[in-house]
Order: sequence, then C-alpha cells, then structure tokens
Amino acid sequence: MSHPFLSQDPLIRPERPMMALVLGNTVLSTVPGISGAGPTPEKTLLTPVLDAELVTTGAITSVPARPNTPTGCPTPATITRAMVELTDLSPVLINAGLAHTPTVPCLDVYGSPGGDPRKEDAVPQAALLFERGETVGRLLSQYSDFLMLGECVPGGTTTALCVLRALGYDASVSSAFAENPLGLKDAVCREVLARIDETDAKEPLEILRAAGDPMMPVAAGIASTYAGDILFAGGTQMLAVAATLKALGKRVPRLATTVYVRDDPSAGFVRTVAAVGTTAYFVDPNFAGIGHVGLARYCIGEVKEGMGAGGALTLAYLMGHEPEEITRKVFDFVRKYA
Repeated sequence: MSHPFLSQDPLIRPERPMMALVLGNTVLSTVPGISGAGPTPEKTLLTPVLDAELVTTGAITSVPARPNTPTGCPTPATITRAMVELTDLSPVLINAGLAHTPTVPCLDVYGSPGGDPRKEDAVPQAALLFERGETVGRLLSQYSDFLMLGECVPGGTTTALCVLRALGYDASVSSAFAENPLGLKDAVCREVLARIDETDAKEPLEILRAAGDPMMPVAAGIASTYAGDILFAGGTQMLAVAATLKALGKRVPRLATTVYVRDDPSAGFVRTVAAVGTTAYFVDPNFAGIGHVGLARYCIGEVKEGMGAGGALTLAYLMGHEPEEITRKVFDFVRKYA
C-alpha cells in the first residue's frame, strides 16, 4: 500500500481483547441539517438500534432498511460488523439512553435520550450515569485485558463541540456529511454556551449535564475504572470524552479512528488531540483503491467514522490480521448489499 495501514503502532497485543459500544441519542440529531446519520432527521433516532442490530446479527431485519447512506455509501456499522466476523469477537453493547428499544441484547444503564441543551439540561442524570459507567468498567475488567470503547450517537459531534468548547478548547468537529454544517453547529453551540454561562456550570460532569449526551458520562465512567489497556474507538465524540476525563483528573485514553477524520480540514482534529494531551492512531483501509464506489465516498469526506469503525479496523490489526485481509473482508461484506 502507498500509505501505512496504521499511522503508528500503539504497541498493544491483547490476549483477551474486548470491544464495547455505547449507544445513545440526542434530540439535536432531529434538527434539520445537523446529522447525516439517517435518511431523515427524525429517523436518526433509530440509527443506533439498527447499527447495533447489524453489528450483532450481520443484517438489519427489524425494519426494511439497507446499511447505506442515501448516496450509497456503506455505513460505519458495516465496517464494524465485517471486523466482528473477521476477529470472531462479540461486542458488548451498552444502552446509555436510546429513544427506541434495542432489538438485540444490551447492557442497560437506564439513561434517557439527551435533551436539547439550548433549552434545558441535556443529561440531568450525568453524575449518576458516570457512576453506572464506573460499574460497567469494573465488570468489563473481569473479562478482558484490553478494551476498544466506541459509540453510536447521531448528532453527537454537535454535543461534542459544545462540551469541548465549554471545557475551554478552541475546537471544531467533524461530520457525517461531506460538507460539514459548521454554521449550524456553531449557532447551536453559541446558544448552549450562553445557557451554560447563565447556569454557571463549570465542573466536568456539570458540563456534561448541561451540554452533553448520555453516551459521554457512561463512556467516561467505564474508562475511569477499566483496569486494562484501553483505546477509544472514534473521532471527535470520543475526544470529548477524553477531554472530560482529563478535566476530572483521570487517565486519558488514546484514540483509534480513521484517516478520514484526520484529513477533514473543517474539523481540526489533530490540533484538539494535542490540546487535550493524548495520542490518536489513524487507520487507512485504502477504500480508494479496492474498487467499491460506495466505500470510495469515505475518501471524499462522507461518513468518515462511527459505531467504532476505525477502532474495529485497528483492533483486527492488533490481533494479527494483515491489512489486505482486513480491507478484503470489508469489501466482501459490503458487496453483499450492492
């Protein structure tokens, strides 16, 4: 390949690896134009459930839907599922606060979907969800020595923007759209930060309560008690969790995501990673060169990341699978939906 599959070797060779995915919703995903993670704004609320179904069973069967964007780009969940089949790992799914009942088994921390942070506290139970995440982190520690922790929250890059800026970072964030709706996200963020100023929320969990989504405190709690090595699987949303952990004085995990997040000129991801003081590893699955028109859309900035896809690709590599084998597996899986 003309580019390395992984930007840098994390020097982790897990003996008992585990992948976990934290699922949640924020009502911000229903704001028209803010999220590309669904065929309509309202249907973005169903996306985590369908992604979980696909990753767990290999197909979406609960509704008549195909795991492609409207432009024919395979969703990140298809990549994660391909890696599940390749590695023979079963991800642990965690319901942090979904609008729809999951169709596959999940650990449930009994959260609620995130509210509109422009108008109200988005996650009133943030402190409690953090504690429940800590319980899950201790549980997962008993069954693994390495955790790849990812998420699925449509609209979550906007809550991540609000949280990162409230924590003091001059951040921008990525988007599932090829054209990042920066103006819309910035407008939402300005309203949210103005409300935070009024409520005087300054502590990290207070900021998550005011501006975040339910995934964030749960993932932060898991990371704070997990005993083994941990990587965050994802881009700007998991970076907001890392920034929260730094503000809490906890261990700050490194991240594994795709080169498509790194190369998004509108996001400034590498700069914010440095500001948070952690490291990101970037996986390049060579989607431009494998002969699939839909996957090639990742290379023009569509989708980029989600449902732990970059982390799943990285984990397969850390488990000893060759880059060509990994890319071929993704191609073979998504070809079934052509």
